Amino acid sequence: MSEFNRRKFLESSAGVAAAATLGAGGALFSQAAFAQSLNLKPEKDAKLRVLRWSRFVQGDIDAYMVNVKKFTEKTGIEVRVDNEGWEDVRPKAAVAANTGAGPDIILSTNDDANLYPDKLLDVTDLATYLGKKYGGWYAAGEAYNRPDGKKWIALPLGAAGSMMVYRQSMVKAAGFDSFPKDTDGFLKMCKALKEKNTPVGFALGNATGDGLWCNWLVWAFGGKLVDKNNKVVIDSPETMKALEYGKELYATFIPGTLSWLDPNNNKAFLDGQISVTNNGISIYYAANNSNDPKLKEMAADIQHASFPVGPVGVPTESHLYFNQMIMKYTKYPQAAKAFLQFMMEKEQFEPWLAGASGYVAPPLEEYAKAPIWTADPKNTPYRDAVKNLRPAGYEGKLGYASAGAAADFIMVNMVAEAISGSKTPKEAMERAQKRAERYYKV
Repeated sequence: MSEFNRRKFLESSAGVAAAATLGAGGALFSQAAFAQSLNLKPEKDAKLRVLRWSRFVQGDIDAYMVNVKKFTEKTGIEVRVDNEGWEDVRPKAAVAANTGAGPDIILSTNDDANLYPDKLLDVTDLATYLGKKYGGWYAAGEAYNRPDGKKWIALPLGAAGSMMVYRQSMVKAAGFDSFPKDTDGFLKMCKALKEKNTPVGFALGNATGDGLWCNWLVWAFGGKLVDKNNKVVIDSPETMKALEYGKELYATFIPGTLSWLDPNNNKAFLDGQISVTNNGISIYYAANNSNDPKLKEMAADIQHASFPVGPVGVPTESHLYFNQMIMKYTKYPQAAKAFLQFMMEKEQFEPWLAGASGYVAPPLEEYAKAPIWTADPKNTPYRDAVKNLRPAGYEGKLGYASAGAAADFIMVNMVAEAISGSKTPKEAMERAQKRAERYYKV
């Protein structure tokens, strides 16, 4: 595994210091406090096990574990936290749901909760309480975790924003004073960067987070996997235009992106091999908190921008969404709800956002006011990732089909096949259409 593997990013004094401050403050917490707010009564001798995705920002897990410790100290409830990679959480969560045994709480990605909604504990009371207290949930969180508009099957946690990460000096050297705001300008810039031997690079392997740029590409030209009635419509003139554009864009990529997974573009960027990619804030903070003078110099040159707007005329942002699921089989449902409430309260949630260095955008409006978003201007573009997020199941209703199609990387595979030339755009669309129809059965 590369030294720039994001699971080792930000093992820095800044992240640790942010986490360490958590233990000193925060309102006292007790079971009586739960009784006042939700009438929760954690079970006697409760013990909880949490399975969550591995940190890509060290301060995230540091701050998270400080909050876990606070929860145990204030309630007496022991909590075990296991960390796994994104690709490993999904199958382990599915096994737990199907066997009825495993972690009490699982932090997973995108609309995994919709793969087994009947296996999850109803958290409507908790979601309602938090929504009222902290300014309301953003629409994307409701779409993912309240698919029927009534019952909450999981609790939103936030999203890792997928923004354009670029070297300002290289973009200027290619003749652009600012990052292009439309797809035409973006393609011109990428071609110019290629000519300067500072190419761009975007993941085309089955990358859970960084492969989401493929959604943007298709949506920006009006394509979509399904329509409002969940009819598969990916084989369309709009998708064809997106893929034809993608072929020109792919010609500006550094070689090897067809096999890139989530860590690869980080390594390529930090090695100075590419000038532009899409990523969370972790690249910037890895450079900014490095002891390597060259990386510190790079950090000053790194900038962030939103994805360019395509012919549809509106932003089509796709970000990696995070949810928190309580498994219905848990022996301690009240304790599990108490844990999630505690972690989402301001005294814990805002310091966790700071510890994670802005890697996770908040799902509740109130937390957009957190100091982390203005502490460094380069953090600000990531603040509204959940607010501006278009769910991966666009334009249909989220559920088992959308979750299955996303987990099967149908959009990513179609884009990779078409723009690399391994299939014609028409062949790639037809294959994606057939694959998606297996999930969206009429």
